[in-house]
Amino acid sequence: MSASKTVLVTGASGFVAAHVVQAFLDAGYAVKGTVRSEATAEKVRQTYAKYADKLSFAIVPDMAEPNAFNEAVKGVDGVIHTATPFLMQVEDNERDLLRPAIEGTVNILNATKKYAPQVNRVVLISSFAAMIDLSKGNWPEHTYTEADWNPMTYEQAAKKETPGVAAYCAAKTLAERSAWDFIKNEKPNFDLVTLCPPMVYGPNINATSDISKLNTSSADVYQLMAPGKKPTDEIPPNSLWSWVDVRDVALAHLRAYEVPEASNQRFFLCSGNFSYQMMCDILREKVPEVRDRVPIGKPGSGFGGVELYKVDSSKAQKVLGIKFRQLDETITDAARSFLELEKKSGKA
Repeated sequence: MSASKTVLVTGASGFVAAHVVQAFLDAGYAVKGTVRSEATAEKVRQTYAKYADKLSFAIVPDMAEPNAFNEAVKGVDGVIHTATPFLMQVEDNERDLLRPAIEGTVNILNATKKYAPQVNRVVLISSFAAMIDLSKGNWPEHTYTEADWNPMTYEQAAKKETPGVAAYCAAKTLAERSAWDFIKNEKPNFDLVTLCPPMVYGPNINATSDISKLNTSSADVYQLMAPGKKPTDEIPPNSLWSWVDVRDVALAHLRAYEVPEASNQRFFLCSGNFSYQMMCDILREKVPEVRDRVPIGKPGSGFGGVELYKVDSSKAQKVLGIKFRQLDETITDAARSFLELEKKSGKA
């Protein structure tokens, strides 16, 4: 199927997108990636040197600009939209989070409808942020599934006093809702698949060349093993509890594009719940070279007695055929990739 097909992957230099690009290249597709600059394109090229003839780029400096994707979508067979702002600390919720997420999503759909009539499917990465009800806290009696939607409105999210994390969650929700509204109201040639992962962890393969410039979720793991940390340090409390491996998310994008039954479906991509204590236990056991800089905490105490909501990702397992990785594999592979980056950065 993939021999002569080209997919557009937006935000191709991102942590998740890098694995998505890899998954499509490995499956025999040609990939056109959007990046903000020629310099970034060059870095991404180096990541996939063996696929040089299968990789091309479109420069999109600002995806929230009207017509941002008009040129990028021309000549592709499918669109994989991964580009989105992932920021928790912002000055202006509306300017920095809500508008870029919503407008970027609507722009790519508009451009695909107008300039790429040959595209029959768009895959959009949404988020568990678009499912979670933050007002319910840990909600131990609830099981999250694709049927759940974050109830926060645009007006609530735009308020100055709304914390960045809540505004980020609302931005992901409203962007995904705007995509489904587009399908309903515009009736384009293509169908839509949305994917909702929580915290995405795993090895870093993107164009990051400096350990100090890790993406948010990678930095989340690296903080537990960074040089200068000590076994006596306190383990930070969890503010988020659910996770998935980046390689499973990448495979889900490929399957979401290929599997007919995925048409106009929403999928929750989740391996389960985690705690930083569990991550520290894994790092100390499986990555001996960082043991002396990983906090000990209370080994084996799991969630520390906290009762949590449950997660049900059986739909993605059944329809997309995803077998989710376990936390020990994900955190071990992530740590090994960070150690490699430390060497490259001269921080080892």
